Amino acid sequence: MPSKAQQNQGESPAAVLPTGRPRLLLVDGHSYAYRAFYAIRRLNSPTGQPTNAIYGFIRMLIKIQEIVRPTHLVVMWDGGNAVERMTLLPQYKQQRKEMPSDMEVQLDQIVSWLKASNFGSYIKDGCEADDCIAAMTKKASAAGYEVVIASSDKDFMQLVSDHVWLHIPTDKEQPLWSREHVRAKSGVEPEQIVDWLALIGDTVDNIPGVPGVGPKTACELLKQFGSIDDIYRRIGEVSSERLRASLQASAQDVRRNQELVRLNDKVECGPPVEELAVREGDFDVLRHLYEGWGFRTLLHELEQARLRKSDFFNQNA
Repeated sequence: MPSKAQQNQGESPAAVLPTGRPRLLLVDGHSYAYRAFYAIRRLNSPTGQPTNAIYGFIRMLIKIQEIVRPTHLVVMWDGGNAVERMTLLPQYKQQRKEMPSDMEVQLDQIVSWLKASNFGSYIKDGCEADDCIAAMTKKASAAGYEVVIASSDKDFMQLVSDHVWLHIPTDKEQPLWSREHVRAKSGVEPEQIVDWLALIGDTVDNIPGVPGVGPKTACELLKQFGSIDDIYRRIGEVSSERLRASLQASAQDVRRNQELVRLNDKVECGPPVEELAVREGDFDVLRHLYEGWGFRTLLHELEQARLRKSDFFNQNA
C-alpha cells in the first residue's frame, strides 16, 4: 500500500489494485447508512424532513468511488437475519436496538438516489447483506473481477484474497486492506478469520467467545495449531491448564460459532455482475432530488459536472 505521504502527494489508493481487470465495488448498505446517520446530525430538507443519512450516504459513496474507481457497483441491503443463525443462537443480534425512525424514513430516499445515479441496489428477504456480499464476491471473482467490499464489519476479513480487498471507512491510513493488512490487524490469515472469530466471539452480533480467550490468545493458538480442528485434536498440547479447560468446556460453543460467523457464499442472490456497470446518472432526476432535499452543494457540483461534460464535447466536435 502507498504510504500516507504518497497519498498526500496525489497517488490514488486505487493505484495499488491490479489493472486490466474489471472492478466490482460491493457496498454494505445498512453499515454505510448507519455511519452516515450518526456522523451528521440535525440536517433537514426545506419541508422539515430528516436528510442527514441521505446526505452522508451520498458523500461517502462519492468518496469510495474516488478511492476504488470501480467499473461496476452495487449496494447490498439486509433482508433480515438468516433463519439458520437464529436457530443456532436465538439471541443472535438480539441486543441491537431498533433502527431510529428518523433514519428508517430516509432509506427509501437513498434507494431513489441510487436508482437516479444508475447504481445497483439489491435486497433479498430473509438474507443478510453479509451473505449476499459473500455470494456476489464469489460470483464476481470467478468471472475475473477484482472485488472491493466497503464495510466496517470485520467478518468480511474472511473474504480477502489476492483479488478481493476490503475498504474500512474508519481506517484513514489504509483505505484498502489486502491479505497483508488482515494479517497485520488480526495476526492470522484471512482463511483463519472464521476460526479466530469463533474463539473470541463477536459482541456486535451477540456471539459469546471462549472465556479467557481474546484476540491475542486466539492468534497464538492458531499460529501454533493452524485451525480449530487441530486445536481440539491436539488439545493436550495446550500448555496452560486453565486455557485447556476453558477450551474443552466451550467446544460445542466454538463449533456453533464457526457456523455463525462463516459467511454463506452459496445463497442465491444478487443481479448478474455484468448488469452493474457504472453509468452516468439521470441529471434531471438527480437535480429534482437535490432541490427537494435542499442539497445546494451537491446540486452545484452536479451542474458543474454537466458543464464540464458539455465543454468537453464542444471542444471535440
